[in-house]
Amino acid sequence: MPVLADLDKLLDKQYENTDLKGLLNAPVDAIAGISEGDAEALKKAFNIKTIGDLGHNKYIQAAAAIVRLADASK
Repeated sequence: MPVLADLDKLLDKQYENTDLKGLLNAPVDAIAGISEGDAEALKKAFNIKTIGDLGHNKYIQAAAAIVRLADASK
């Protein structure tokens, strides 16, 4: 079943029509607000090159889980 989501506000304009699988392979700076310099810093620090790398990164996932748990306990 196809998943439909409006991600236009989350992405740079050139990636707005990219399907979800394609977005996993898109460079991390395809996310609106992440600059080329930010992307380079993520690559240097954590070897993160793509949106998929960012989402699958164990440190990013750990931080997101902690935030969700803390928010849920309020």
